[in-house]
Amino acid sequence: MTKSILSLAVLALTSFFTYSQSPEPLGRPATDAPIEQVTIHPIFTAHYSCSEHWEGQLPYPGDALGADCIVYGGMPTDGKSGFMRAFRTDGLTNEDWYGWAEPVLAPFDSTIAKININPIVNKPGQTGKPPASFVVFRHADGTMVMVGHVADVTVKEGDAVKAGQPFAKVGNNGFGRAPHIHLGAWRGKIPLQIRFDLRALGKMRQKG
Repeated sequence: MTKSILSLAVLALTSFFTYSQSPEPLGRPATDAPIEQVTIHPIFTAHYSCSEHWEGQLPYPGDALGADCIVYGGMPTDGKSGFMRAFRTDGLTNEDWYGWAEPVLAPFDSTIAKININPIVNKPGQTGKPPASFVVFRHADGTMVMVGHVADVTVKEGDAVKAGQPFAKVGNNGFGRAPHIHLGAWRGKIPLQIRFDLRALGKMRQKG
């Protein structure tokens, strides 16, 4: 199995259930109405990609319609050909992953509603026990965004933060197998589909 295929397989196999401890799952009206969306600030300045949980796969707050995002690196800067990849060599240590300890950015102007810290660091390929370390952000309109599997959190509950503000680093903890970030969003009892502000991403790329 090639390194690129292995990295995608690791990401695809990762399940989370990081936030909810409630027996009441989120839901949405039993109609064919479009799924509500929320646009958030990109969570990394580095290149990254996300896989998404389909509707009904994970029903709880912070999980439903969530996304699992991983930083990629390895692209040459000298114009030669190359491939983006998740880790530098074999991916068997956290430090080998490009995303390890990468700064994580706040999703929008918000208040920190909840923080959980799981101090146990997983080894790549080995699943830890939930819940993961996570931070929940509350927007003024009631939208909640949970960012999971973080490390070195620098904010506290009640803090006001700005969109794009660094608040933690990528970790590997909880029910996960590799350094990455899990995102989940909801408003009331309705899960939201996450999209990224590509204008903000463009501004970051231009500055870089």
